[in-house]
Amino acid sequence: MKTPKRIQPLVDDGVVDEVLSQLMSGKEATVFVVRCGDEIRCAKVYKEAAKRSFKQAVQYQEGRKSKNSRRQRAMEKGSKFGRKQQEESWHNAEVDALYRLAEAGVRVPTPYGCFDGVLLMELVTYDGGEVAPRLNDVSMTHEQALEDHLTVMNDVKRMLVAGLVHGDLSEFNVLVDDYGPVIIDLPQAVDAAANNHAKSMLERDVANMTEYYGQYAPELLRTNYAKEMWALYEDGDLTADTILTGLFEEATEEADVDSVMNEIRSVLAEERKRKERLENADDDYTYEQLQ
Repeated sequence: MKTPKRIQPLVDDGVVDEVLSQLMSGKEATVFVVRCGDEIRCAKVYKEAAKRSFKQAVQYQEGRKSKNSRRQRAMEKGSKFGRKQQEESWHNAEVDALYRLAEAGVRVPTPYGCFDGVLLMELVTYDGGEVAPRLNDVSMTHEQALEDHLTVMNDVKRMLVAGLVHGDLSEFNVLVDDYGPVIIDLPQAVDAAANNHAKSMLERDVANMTEYYGQYAPELLRTNYAKEMWALYEDGDLTADTILTGLFEEATEEADVDSVMNEIRSVLAEERKRKERLENADDDYTYEQLQ
């Protein structure tokens, strides 16, 4: 096929030898199958910000900081240079996340670098070479749903331990090969400690996956992995080896309103007495001066 304009520089530089086909086109990028020497990989070509349909970029970029102070100031001001830097930050975030998560033991595609808005990475396939389908195109047995859901929950846990939340996890962002689920699409991954929306994003990620697998194993719909993980994470007790149960009991104890009100009344009464003592002391002092 004709080489896309954005990939042509990689062909010119010898990084890519041939573009074989278009694999898919999504809200943020178009993915092509390419040949690099003897290996078949995929090239993810990010769409320009104006053409992306991803609507919540600002929310996802909260907490991201550039190591270069000049770049950071430009990004905050929204100048032309700053917008360019913001785009590069968006692209590089996925590469950084892929390396970070692979090291943490999460099943993600192997990255080979990002070149001017084109991410080269592993093409996830079956052992026979066929491209692995997305989860939404796969049906499964009850037992397989239970097994794969637990696999994904453990990967979400490892992501959180590594300090990241996917932020857009669903059946459309998971591939399935011969060995199970592979998590993809990470440019919007957020810093769990620095982003104020991290907890709600984690809960949404887990809910999306649980609802999908719950079609095949309804008992999964009664689990509460997100709150279990986040509570352990906040307490500093979440590790890669933590065994998740999916169980979490939220505090149901109602506030003792009467006790609180009595405490408030007691404080107010004490404050009134203090003021009365001060007023009486002032009166006595004035009387003594008059004598």
